[in-house]
Amino acid sequence: MKEKIFFDCDGTKVINDNVLTTNEIDNNSIDLIITSPPYNVDINYASHNDKLSYLEYLDFSKRWLSNCYNWLKDDGRFCLNIPLDKNKGGQQSVGADLTVLAKDIGFKYHSTIIWNEGNISRRTAWGSWLSASAPYVIAPVELIVILYKQRWKKASGSKKSDITKEEFMEWTNGLWTFPGESKKKIGHPAPFPLELPKRCIKLFSYVGDVVLDPFMGSGTTLLAAYLNKRRSIGVEIEKTYCQLAKSRLIREGKINERKLFNSKRSDNGVLQSSS
Repeated sequence: MKEKIFFDCDGTKVINDNVLTTNEIDNNSIDLIITSPPYNVDINYASHNDKLSYLEYLDFSKRWLSNCYNWLKDDGRFCLNIPLDKNKGGQQSVGADLTVLAKDIGFKYHSTIIWNEGNISRRTAWGSWLSASAPYVIAPVELIVILYKQRWKKASGSKKSDITKEEFMEWTNGLWTFPGESKKKIGHPAPFPLELPKRCIKLFSYVGDVVLDPFMGSGTTLLAAYLNKRRSIGVEIEKTYCQLAKSRLIREGKINERKLFNSKRSDNGVLQSSS
């Protein structure tokens, strides 16, 4: 049997497993889920078919969303980054359909954040140019749907928030504007920028909470969680991406160096000699 725990260090765990079948996450154990699932737009993932029929895609979504519902605590929150209407084979109301699907599973709806990536300049498809024949309407935005399990008011956790006044005032405005992430820079076909999970983590969780990304990819959610003093779990079916996430945690998060540094401190916080 293959080892499913790919990486486990300083409260950060990478699980190399299938989100539909994994048994590595306890029910009622997660404070916050942040994820961007496959969009079904024919991206070339190594271990996932991203060109399902729309009905197949909705069935796949129902299965993994049901797992997430079970994993969340009763006062747990869910930040679901999904497209407004993109899907393979034509326009579909993806954001609306997945939101209704989540509610049917048992999630309660709180709000929707519109993420403006500002990439309208990259448009190439106009449909019937300068004609009412068949124009294409394309919105350069994505959704971050905010759901919760049973109670919106958070009762569990450290009760310690680390969000500033300026951040709180800006981020509670439901229109977020910042650029997307470069596929080439990160080495993953569909990364999201660190800014997205950072905002969700600081706005919707306490210091020390457990954050889950069931489609971990390049590990951006885990990196944001670690840098902001949260514990985290990432599930990723493709081992290559598990290695990418581990490398980013070590390179960008300095996770091993921080653990070594902290281990040299005595109980009163004084740095001890390593000799």
